Amino acid sequence: MRLGVLDIGSNTVHLLVVDAHRGARPMPAYSHKVDLRLTEYLDGENRLAARGVERLCEFVGEAMRLAEDKGVEEVLAFATSAVREAANGEQVLAEIDARCGSHIEVLSGRDEARLTFLAVRRWFGWSSGRLLAFDIGGGSLEIAAGVDEEPDVAASLPLGAGRLTRDWFTGDPPSAEEVRKLRKHVRTEIARTVGGIARYGEANRAVATSKTFKQLARIAGAAPSNDGPYVSRSLSRQDMADWAVKLTTMDSAERADLPGVSEGRAAQLAAGAVVADAAMDLFEVDRLEVCPWALREGVILRRLDIMPGRLELNGGPG
Repeated sequence: MRLGVLDIGSNTVHLLVVDAHRGARPMPAYSHKVDLRLTEYLDGENRLAARGVERLCEFVGEAMRLAEDKGVEEVLAFATSAVREAANGEQVLAEIDARCGSHIEVLSGRDEARLTFLAVRRWFGWSSGRLLAFDIGGGSLEIAAGVDEEPDVAASLPLGAGRLTRDWFTGDPPSAEEVRKLRKHVRTEIARTVGGIARYGEANRAVATSKTFKQLARIAGAAPSNDGPYVSRSLSRQDMADWAVKLTTMDSAERADLPGVSEGRAAQLAAGAVVADAAMDLFEVDRLEVCPWALREGVILRRLDIMPGRLELNGGPG
C-alpha cells in the first residue's frame, strides 16, 4: 500500500510518502517538507501565535492535497513536542481538523522514544543485542534502551536544540557564561536518567538518529548524505567533545559553512552539540552509529505490523 506520514515536528513539518507492505522495508516515493520551526512561534505564555497556526494550517492543507495527488491510501499524521506542550495545542489541532479534515494525533515523549527505537531495532537487527538510542529534536531529547522491539526503558527530556537555543542563548555566538549555564543544566537533566537506564545492562550498540546527530557526524568527517543510507556513519566521543566547544564559539553563518549543515538548522546546532556531548559523556558512549531511520519510519513500521486495522501510536506494553 502507499502510505503518507505527516510529521509535525518542532523544527520541520514533513510529508513522507512510502510504498510499503508487511515484511518489507518502506520505500520512499515522495517527500515534501518545510523548516517551519514552530518553537519560534511560541509566545510568553507558551501559546502558538496566530501566524504560526496559519502557516501550519497552510502546510497541512497542502500536504493533504499532495498526498491525494500521489495516490496515498492512508495518511498517518502526528505532532510532537512543540504542539504537545503548547498551551493552546488542542485548539490548534481542532482548527486544523476543521479546516483541512486531517486528524492529527499528539505523541507523548515516551511514545516518540518507543517508535524511534523500533525503527533503530529494525534497521540494525537482532544481532545488535542491547541497543541504546538517542534522538535530539527541536523540542526534546529522546533516550531508549532494550533488547527487544519494545524498549525496556524510554525517556523524553525537554532538551531539544531549538528549545534550548531560544531559552538559553541571547547572542550569536552565545557568551561563554550562557554556554556554561546551559551545559550545567543539560548535564543535570540527563544525569537524572542515567541510573534508571543503565540498570538494565550495558548496551552492545549505541545509536543516534535525527538531523542534529547527522549534521554533527558529518562535520566530524562522516560520509555525506548523497553517498546513500547504507554507508556506515559514526561519531566518536572525542570528536563530539571537540566540536561542542568549537560550535559554541561560531556564529550561525560560520556554522552554516560547515559540511552538511543547513542554514535553517545552523542557529541551533551549538545547543544540539552541548546535548550530544553530554549524552555521550554521561552514558560513557565512545562511539555512536548514525541510523538513517527514526520516528517517521517507526510510525510506518508500527502501522504495517498491525495491518489491517486502525493505527494506535500511543500506549503499548508496560
